[in-house]
Amino acid sequence: MTTLHIVAAVIVRDGRFLLVRKRGTTAFMQVGGKIEPGEAPDAALVRECAEEIGLDVPVAALVPLGRRAAVAANEPGHVVDAHVYAVPLPGGFEPVARAEIDEVVWVDPAAPGSLPVAPLSVDLLAVAASQA
Repeated sequence: MTTLHIVAAVIVRDGRFLLVRKRGTTAFMQVGGKIEPGEAPDAALVRECAEEIGLDVPVAALVPLGRRAAVAANEPGHVVDAHVYAVPLPGGFEPVARAEIDEVVWVDPAAPGSLPVAPLSVDLLAVAASQA
């Protein structure tokens, strides 16, 4: 299996997690994406937040949550090695689907409903639900 090096944002408001769905896919997942060659993971996440949901967040505001591995949701035969960060939302900010994002949803980590959720996001939601 090929490993994709990515970043993933854990964005929470009122106990609900922000997930997005990329154009042409079915799985919902964290805001984030591939780390470009030579790019630091935190810088990659700042870029992805701006591109995908219009959120300008300073690197200093990111809180590292470690690394996680999972089967890639949209790329068969691949796994992801994700640098995961908690990302704060400024008061009043509403995420907007931009770039390759078609849909933005808020889910309860303990009950994401019938949404198809990417394996990495399933893991992150389960951790959050167990800590609630």
